Amino acid sequence: MCGIVGFRSKNDFHTLRESLHPAVSTLVYRGPDDSGLFFDEKNAIGLGHRRLAVIDLSSKAHQPMGSDDGTVWIVYSGEVYNFKVLRQKLEEKGHSFKSNSDTEVVLKSYLEWGKDCFSNFIGMFAFAIWDGRKGELVLARDRLGIKPLYYHFSLENFLFASELKALMAFKSFKRDIDLEAIPLFLHYQYTPTPKTIFKDTYKLTPGHYLIYNGKNLISKAFSELPEMVNYSRSFSYKEEEKVLELDELLGKVVSDHMVSDVPFGALLSGGIDSSLVVAFMQKASTSPVRTFTMGFEEQAYNEAHWASKVAKYLGTDHTELYITPKEAMDVIPRLPEIYDEPFADSSAIPTYLVCRLARSQVTVAISGDGGDEQFSGYVRYWSTQAMAKGFQRLPETIRKALAALFKTIPPLWVEGCYLPLREFLPQRFQVANFPDKWQKLISLMSSTEIQELYRMTICLWSEEDLIRLTGQTLSKGMFEETFKETEDWPLLSRMMRVDQKTYLPDAMMTKADRASMAVGLEIRVPLLDKRIVEYTSSLPEDLKYRNGTGKYLLKKLLARYLPAELFERPKMGFGVPIDTWFRSDLKSLLLDYLSSERLKNEGLFDYVFVEEKIKEHLSGDFNHQYRLWSLLMWEMWRERWIA
Repeated sequence: MCGIVGFRSKNDFHTLRESLHPAVSTLVYRGPDDSGLFFDEKNAIGLGHRRLAVIDLSSKAHQPMGSDDGTVWIVYSGEVYNFKVLRQKLEEKGHSFKSNSDTEVVLKSYLEWGKDCFSNFIGMFAFAIWDGRKGELVLARDRLGIKPLYYHFSLENFLFASELKALMAFKSFKRDIDLEAIPLFLHYQYTPTPKTIFKDTYKLTPGHYLIYNGKNLISKAFSELPEMVNYSRSFSYKEEEKVLELDELLGKVVSDHMVSDVPFGALLSGGIDSSLVVAFMQKASTSPVRTFTMGFEEQAYNEAHWASKVAKYLGTDHTELYITPKEAMDVIPRLPEIYDEPFADSSAIPTYLVCRLARSQVTVAISGDGGDEQFSGYVRYWSTQAMAKGFQRLPETIRKALAALFKTIPPLWVEGCYLPLREFLPQRFQVANFPDKWQKLISLMSSTEIQELYRMTICLWSEEDLIRLTGQTLSKGMFEETFKETEDWPLLSRMMRVDQKTYLPDAMMTKADRASMAVGLEIRVPLLDKRIVEYTSSLPEDLKYRNGTGKYLLKKLLARYLPAELFERPKMGFGVPIDTWFRSDLKSLLLDYLSSERLKNEGLFDYVFVEEKIKEHLSGDFNHQYRLWSLLMWEMWRERWIA
């Protein structure tokens, strides 16, 4: 994996050229093995690259990499797992190769097929191609957003990079906060694509490419996620055949993901997804696969003992490390640097720690990410489906009585989701209203709370901005677009597809990418391979969720490799006990960053509202860990990058 950065300028080439080396240097941890720069002064182009050498470790794979005639150049981050197949096709068409890298295959695929080549790539990638023949700078990002790619566009310049910190290294980049992004962050715990926290700065939408011709930006989709099949009840299939199909396919995919010229291993949590991936890795390997697990002493957050049992049964070379609360909390001050945009998923802490552990022995690690969003693994899917169907069978008088009762009960929290049960009670469930209800269910902070948070006594923003914020309705984006696209789909499939296009790239993949790249570790995710996504989209819902449990087909497959007692247990999140830490070791940090004095000086949030939530949490009467963690992450990020 690597880090990329570059620019195209209208009239500021020399200033941007001076900034490119510092910008590349901010990404050194993404690529500690090599670096390179390319400039085309005539066309005001600059490309920069940091390399983590994984495939072809020689200097022949150096980037930026140019075509034989020097007219087309590429900087690339990622892995294309079918690059050998594509290389053979290109050789049959007369292309010759100087390296054994997939970078050269990507470049020559573009030379042969143009932008049509992007849909042929099976892998994770973010790259920029300067096509001097056409005068176009072309950016592309993989279909599930596994790899990040940001861009900034102003009247004078176009900038792009793997991370925001590289953009901030350019002298011309203005760190002007997009005020509409703050409520989105507080609502979701991340800023949804295409927005970022900064004005005029965006995430490239997964499965899209972007062309900048020096005047205009043109964005197009090169790949859409496959439509999920809506089977009728009369549809019949043989379950065992589906198990065998997935067995064969996943075996092939995992084997492809194991191609590497450097040591590799796997992150093993002991859950269904990672256990299944490790089982296939061990099956394909001639020696014990190296597996890594991190545990906590707090048993409610610890699955390490299950991972150890799985590793022993499969015969892996297993390493586990138990982390003390102090070691975990020592990571917190680093989070604003690692996640250079406000990011409030506290599981970033253990993710970083297990990546650091793995990096001590390997350069590449395979994970089980993606199983939940494809095989209905989240409790919120099941609970929502149950509420939507079960509650509506009750007589109207009972539903109204329950709705009134739930209004008096604090919201529940399921996997970090705000869960007001009353959303499904007062009237008959209407499909058209579901997007609004689902948005409330997955939020970390309700719209009402956000409005209360913005009731400022001291305001440093303009009156116009204040009106926009206090009357905030969340700006529309991928969430709403996906629900509209899937309005005729079954409820469960809609929820999974929305997560695949929002939560998965913006939260899960962002968390994994930054945590792993911070220590120079490449993470691969076979369950998000194009072939797996296409297959799962073709499955009927009852092979994903049946009789109150998710991942039905995955469990059937895993039972071929592990005893049921090693994986048939309640789902655990990969989190840390932030709620109790706020009442003990993290109390002083919380009170410092969310102090009334600091909030008054900032002039953004109502310090009385925040003070009230802190008191309620510290008393133990309420659990506001998600709200307070989001605010803490905002203040720590702001101190590092803005203040």
